[in-house]
Amino acid sequence: MDGAKWLYEIILIIYGLSLVGYFIDFIQHNRRANKTAFWLLSMVWLLQTVFLLQQVLIEKNFPVLTLYDGLSFYAWVLISLSLLFSKFFRVQLMLFFINLLGFFILLLFISTRAAEHMQAQGVELVHEMLIAHITLAFVAYGFFTVSFIFSLMYLIQYRFLKKKRGFRWVWRIGDLKQLDAFSFKAVTIGVPLLTIAIILGVAWAYAANAEFYWFDLKTIGSLLVLAVYGLYLLLRLGKGYQGKAISVYNSAAFLILLINFFLFSNLSNFHLQ
Repeated sequence: MDGAKWLYEIILIIYGLSLVGYFIDFIQHNRRANKTAFWLLSMVWLLQTVFLLQQVLIEKNFPVLTLYDGLSFYAWVLISLSLLFSKFFRVQLMLFFINLLGFFILLLFISTRAAEHMQAQGVELVHEMLIAHITLAFVAYGFFTVSFIFSLMYLIQYRFLKKKRGFRWVWRIGDLKQLDAFSFKAVTIGVPLLTIAIILGVAWAYAANAEFYWFDLKTIGSLLVLAVYGLYLLLRLGKGYQGKAISVYNSAAFLILLINFFLFSNLSNFHLQ
């Protein structure tokens, strides 16, 4: 585990980027994102396969005899199936959820192995999971903030155009269609990042034996923010909400984000510091 720490970190980073790519492809039907995600996932599969062959051929141990070894093999199976489905079926939503589960299983395997050994690099890896959890959550919140700003600019521009005011500097705000598109793209990136951050937080709490409660306000608040922005995407893609209606919703969603960040964090018993 000690010698492979840096390699496990690379695998998790590549896998996380692949998840973001598959999610963008599902939301925006982006072929470039799909191809990038496929090749990134292929790299993860190749590295995982090397680990499995090492255990089978060198260590003479097929990784299914214990629960934690089984997690590694289970993740490999999910990645393999995902690559096959990606090549022959192209069901984007199914691919995203299969890989989301695979990422969680692989992360759980790596974190539990690190916690079991509790050697210097194992403890360091668990700590880095906490840092990654917090960092990704902040980055996701950053994208949601940018999305809110674009929505706010949309509403201001919309009002100026409706009232026929501010024509001397309206051009500085931007085109309505462009503002709406930028806001949508920012949420599209923020949602998978927050999802990965939450998964990292759960895995870290389990590996570090930290007191973790699903009903804690911090946990509920993070899941609520994810659900609110997930509903944003559902309204946009499923119901066809665009323009003013979705901009108003996005502004309200950002208010919930602020409540979670400033209020729920202070009332929570689960501290990430």
